[in-house]
Amino acid sequence: MTTTGYVPPRIVDRAARPYAAVRALVTMESVDTIAHRIPEVIGRLSALGVEPAGPPFLKYNVIDMARQLEIEAGVPVAGAVVHDGDLFSGVLPAGRFVTYTHLGSPAGLVGATALLLDWALAAGLRWDMRPTAEGDRWGCRMESYRTDPRSQPDTAKWETDLEFRLAD
Repeated sequence: MTTTGYVPPRIVDRAARPYAAVRALVTMESVDTIAHRIPEVIGRLSALGVEPAGPPFLKYNVIDMARQLEIEAGVPVAGAVVHDGDLFSGVLPAGRFVTYTHLGSPAGLVGATALLLDWALAAGLRWDMRPTAEGDRWGCRMESYRTDPRSQPDTAKWETDLEFRLAD
């Protein structure tokens, strides 16, 4: 996380957005196994003639940091996609989101997430999240990867948007 040019989190209204993704149950130690499937998702969509309509993302559905996480690796699309094996269509919900842009390596995302969570707590905001036996189930919590690593290999210059939906 960088403090130079710090821009605080902000609240934005988002429209519903269709997407296509794959889903997996992972541990904190194996999160890369789902993250590394993003190029596969993009390739499979391309084979179906579907172009991305925004940056790829990881969507965290259920979080239990000590046990496992349910995560989707996805890409926004213009409309529904035909199911293809474990590739499925969904809709990112409309609503109010707290967003924060992290500039730097993915290794800094844990700190950026802590900053966003602390900021919202201090502001008295409530998340679209409920505790379950499996962990905290989020209405929509995601990391959108705005930088294409093929065109910008310097991870210090990567931009990642954290987008967490607020409770209505």
